[in-house]
Amino acid sequence: MKNSQKMYLPFKRIISLFGSFVGILVCSVLLWWWIIVVNIIATKGHPFFVQERYGKNQKVFKIIKFRTMKINVDPNLAPSEMSKEQQKNMDTKFGSFLRKTSLDETPQLFNIFVGHMAFIGPRPGSAHNEEFLRECRLKYTPNAFDVKPGISGYAQIKMKREHDPEFKAFWDHRYVERLSLWFDIGIFGYTILKIFGAVKGR
Repeated sequence: MKNSQKMYLPFKRIISLFGSFVGILVCSVLLWWWIIVVNIIATKGHPFFVQERYGKNQKVFKIIKFRTMKINVDPNLAPSEMSKEQQKNMDTKFGSFLRKTSLDETPQLFNIFVGHMAFIGPRPGSAHNEEFLRECRLKYTPNAFDVKPGISGYAQIKMKREHDPEFKAFWDHRYVERLSLWFDIGIFGYTILKIFGAVKGR
């Protein structure tokens, strides 16, 4: 990693800390209470989903999201591994909507605040069922484990719905190579546009 990139990382942490604090306050007042109530009423279960993921230096942490699948679904089974019919049968009433709008990811602001994650970085892989992704990432220098994982990343805007671990590992490697403030701003802006449907994944 270049010296300029190493110098940027502490600044990135300050941005993450401040941004997540503001985000938590805003979401708590305007958004989360509604999602929590709807999730509890619609599914009669816990509104949150917690899973162990690999973070920086392969350190395992617990990621938090809003639950979008029914309580009897295997927590290590990703929606991307299911057919559309399976997803329809296993989704909570608003699960598909939460994933499509990325609202299910917003509780990760707490992961950012405590230092597990950043806003932008490689998406953290599951510590239980994504071993191949971890192996693919370790083939590269630098790689995804050299930085904190993010809510969104370079791979997410370069890929559409593909979930090929080798491609993902490559784009994560390219992200760490090009790491900078302006690169993060570009990815963040593109992600926002993508959420609102202004652009589509490549």
